[in-house]
Amino acid sequence: MSDLKAKKQRPVWFNISPTNLPVPGLVSIFHRISGILLFVGIIWFLFLLDMSLTSPLGFAHFTSYMAHPLVKLVMLVLLWAFLHHFCAGIRYLLMDVHVGVKFPTARTSSFAVFAVSLILTVILGVRLW
Repeated sequence: MSDLKAKKQRPVWFNISPTNLPVPGLVSIFHRISGILLFVGIIWFLFLLDMSLTSPLGFAHFTSYMAHPLVKLVMLVLLWAFLHHFCAGIRYLLMDVHVGVKFPTARTSSFAVFAVSLILTVILGVRLW
């Protein structure tokens, strides 16, 4: 068997780890992850809304529930998910109208999405905590 034929029969291993992706690819993956977090988190948000609006006693229970550090951490993650999904969504809308489609511009806008979403998360997270 020739070497060329042996190379064609070998299994191909695709390295799809996120460390090898360019920054626009990471933004795309995090956009999907944040969308899933928001979809699942809406159930919890509706539970919190119901708890806070049922009665004054329910609102008191809601405020004590929201004071727990683990709940605040989950709220911070969901806040990041919302802000990242929003910023990346604006980026994708601009790309749909052919603004920032070239690779250097797309890379710059990807860094901007990460930076803006993290800065806004820190600013609003300080207020939340």
